[in-house]
Amino acid sequence: MGKYTKVRTAVQVCWTALSNGYLAGFLKGKIYTGPAKNICVPGLNCYSCPGALGACPIGALQATLASRNHKTAFYAVGFLILFGAILGRIVCGFLCPFGLVQDLIYKIPIKRKRKLLPGDRWLKYLKYVILVLFCIVLPLVAVDAVGQGTPWFCAYICPSGTFLGGIPLVASTPMLQAALGWLWRWKLAVLLVLLVLSLFFYRPFCRYVCPLGAIYGCFNQVSLLKYKVEESACVSCGKCQKVCPFDIDPSKTPNAAECIRCGRCLDTCPTDALEMMGLYKKKKD
Repeated sequence: MGKYTKVRTAVQVCWTALSNGYLAGFLKGKIYTGPAKNICVPGLNCYSCPGALGACPIGALQATLASRNHKTAFYAVGFLILFGAILGRIVCGFLCPFGLVQDLIYKIPIKRKRKLLPGDRWLKYLKYVILVLFCIVLPLVAVDAVGQGTPWFCAYICPSGTFLGGIPLVASTPMLQAALGWLWRWKLAVLLVLLVLSLFFYRPFCRYVCPLGAIYGCFNQVSLLKYKVEESACVSCGKCQKVCPFDIDPSKTPNAAECIRCGRCLDTCPTDALEMMGLYKKKKD
């Protein structure tokens, strides 16, 4: 493991602990509702996690679009644009708790590890469909008699909410256990499928399902922090693509929408041709 990837893992662990640091929530089975909960955090950090100190931007977007008054949706959209313009999908690589969960599962040593699911060419666009349909269109148009909608992605898909929020709350609250129905079983099945896939394929949720990753990926080409290739130093050895868990060739498309800035290419480049816009550049031995 190179220097960049060691730093990334440390940041992932520290950020997950910090953003889910309300220990009383886990002990008492209660969600933190203090003033910090009105502020979004960059990654997919479930509002309903007992330890969560901030709100998920995707959850905030759906909640405001689903309400009868859409005024505060501007905050959620502005937040996403701000962090996308500065960081792009660095957020996915460093600041997403469920991304860390998938990384740890993928490290479990089993045979037949793969980079991409069969049909990846088309499946990678699924997250954009989910973003538009479940996070924007359905919350806006599928409303009840008083004009109130539902946060569809959170309610029917989000495995992060099930893993970080649902399971801890259900485990500590007998009343919730008695009220479980088909929706809970469905969300557990979605979570289980994605966790099993994470054993064999690198971050399947991030690549194929996550609407937050879809948004940040659109900023990868223009974000303040992005990869840069010094073409005069690149020898086209192919090592960067070989180590890329998403099978991206950073020497040709260093800022592809799927790239989460994991840094394996930076640590592997033998000629120091890749850098993170002056923030990080591997020094030659």
